[in-house]
Amino acid sequence: MFFRTDMAVERRDLYRNANKIEDEINGIECEEEKKENITITRVKIKDKEGEKALNKKKGNYITIDVKKIHNISIETEENIIDTVTKELKAIIDMHIKPDEEVLVVGLGNLYSTPDSLGSKVVQNIEITRHIKMYLPNCIDKNTRSISAVTPGVLGTTGIESLEIVKGIVENVKPKLIIAIDSLCSKNIERINKSIQISDTGIVPGGGVRK
Repeated sequence: MFFRTDMAVERRDLYRNANKIEDEINGIECEEEKKENITITRVKIKDKEGEKALNKKKGNYITIDVKKIHNISIETEENIIDTVTKELKAIIDMHIKPDEEVLVVGLGNLYSTPDSLGSKVVQNIEITRHIKMYLPNCIDKNTRSISAVTPGVLGTTGIESLEIVKGIVENVKPKLIIAIDSLCSKNIERINKSIQISDTGIVPGGGVRK
């Protein structure tokens, strides 16, 4: 089945509807949590059967959906931030220790609005690797070492993003990479309202390719 979406939760719903499945798909676990105007859907692909059904790699996919985001209070905004932080931290803690280094990669084209998310997020990340290396006494010893890069796109650099990131990884040797990118969704209502967090990697343009 071909899916024109990057969202695991949408692929699950499409597969269930297409195959008239009332219960859960074999090889898939799903749970939903609601609080105020936030819905958290956790989809876990457990095996090859689940991978084949959703055409996604085995692993965890957490979708955070927010309703009425244009008319929210400061308290609700903080709740959204706390929710995303909690879910992201849980994924990170599954794979690395608190003192191990992370590289953040902001994918996409800064000069193209729908593709600029990754680059813009990186601009607001607190970078700590250089401080921990050269001024360790000026930073809390429990602070994680964070570095970041925005590799741009092939059309403006002449180099595939993967080539740039691989070169950095070979030298910096982070324990984990957080890749940030815009995603393709089948539902226009998700624009600026949905965040997907996963621990399976990313395929740029995967939502629009056969």
